[in-house]
Amino acid sequence: MTRPRSWPELLARLRAPVVLAPMAGDVGTPALAAAVTRAGGLGSLGGAYLPPQALRAAIREVRALTDGPLLVNLFAPQPVPAVTPDTVAVATAELRPFHDALSLPPPTLPDRVQEDFGAQLNVVLEERPEVFSVAFGPVTPDALAALRARGILTVGTATSVSEALALHDSGVDAITVQGGAAGGHRGGWQEDALAGTVTLVREVARATPLPVLAAGGLMTAGHVRAALAAGATLAQCGTAFLLADEAGTAAPYRHALLEGTRDTVLTRAYSGRAARGLRTILTDAVTHPLPFPHQNALTRPLRTAGAHAGQADVLSLWAGTGYRQAQATGAAQIVAGLTP
Repeated sequence: MTRPRSWPELLARLRAPVVLAPMAGDVGTPALAAAVTRAGGLGSLGGAYLPPQALRAAIREVRALTDGPLLVNLFAPQPVPAVTPDTVAVATAELRPFHDALSLPPPTLPDRVQEDFGAQLNVVLEERPEVFSVAFGPVTPDALAALRARGILTVGTATSVSEALALHDSGVDAITVQGGAAGGHRGGWQEDALAGTVTLVREVARATPLPVLAAGGLMTAGHVRAALAAGATLAQCGTAFLLADEAGTAAPYRHALLEGTRDTVLTRAYSGRAARGLRTILTDAVTHPLPFPHQNALTRPLRTAGAHAGQADVLSLWAGTGYRQAQATGAAQIVAGLTP
C-alpha cells in the first residue's frame, strides 16, 4: 500500500478519527496496535522502554498483522539527572517494605536506567512506521530531517500552548495536545497547563496551523465529537483501550479498573515523572522518589513481581479520569464506539 506523504494523505487512509495512544510497557501490545489500525484508526506502539531489537520485533509483528498505518512513540532524549547516595538511600528505604512483603531482595538502582534513544531511533528509521511521535520534549533538527527523509510523519506532545508553539517551531508535522485528564505520563517538558482537553485543543488550534491530536479524557463518541469541533483532526485515546481484549493489561490492573473504586492522582512514585493513575498504597507511601528515569528503573522489579502476585497496589495503574467508562471488549468495538 502506498505510504502517506503528508498529513492529509494519512487522514484519507483512516476510516475513524481515532489514534491509539502509545502506551509504553505491557499494555500497548502489537496485537492492540494492529487491531486499532484494522478497525480504521491509527494503531500505535509505545517503544520507549524497549531495547532496539525488541522494538524492531514489535514493529514487524504489527506489520505481519496489518498493512495499515502505524505510529511509533519514543521519549525525547534528555540528560540523566545525577543522584546522590543519600537520595538513593531514602528512595530505596521507602520501597523496602513493599519488597519485603513480596519476598524480593532489597531495592537497588541498576547501572542502566534507560534505553539508548539513538539506537531506538535507528530502528524507527529502518522500519519506517508511517508516523513517529515523541513525548517529553522535541527532538533535534537532525533527527527530524532523518525521519522526513525516510517519509515518516512526525508528531510532538504538548501540555500547554507555549509547548505547542515550540513544537511548531521545531518543524514537526502535527502536535498531540494532552489535557489534564489524560492517563499516564505527562508528555510535556516546560509548562504543564493541566487544562481541559477541549479548551487546550481550541487554544492550540488557534495558535498554530499544524494538525492537532486531542488527548485526555476522550472516552465516548461525544467526547471525540467535541474535540473535533474544537479544532482537532484526530482523537488520541488510551484509557478507553485499557480493557480491550488485545491489551496486555495485567489481571490485577484490569480488576482495579473494573472495580472502579479508586480515584486518579498525579504521582511521581513509580517513575519519578508526573503521571496520572489510580491511587494505590504506594502512591501514598512514596514521598521522595528519585528523578526520572532512576525511579522508573528502581521500581521495575517491584512492579513486575506485583503483576505476577496479583498485587495491584504496587503496580503503576496508569489511567485517565474517565477510566470507569472503559469497555471490556474487542478493540474494533471500542473504535466503533468512539467514532462519531
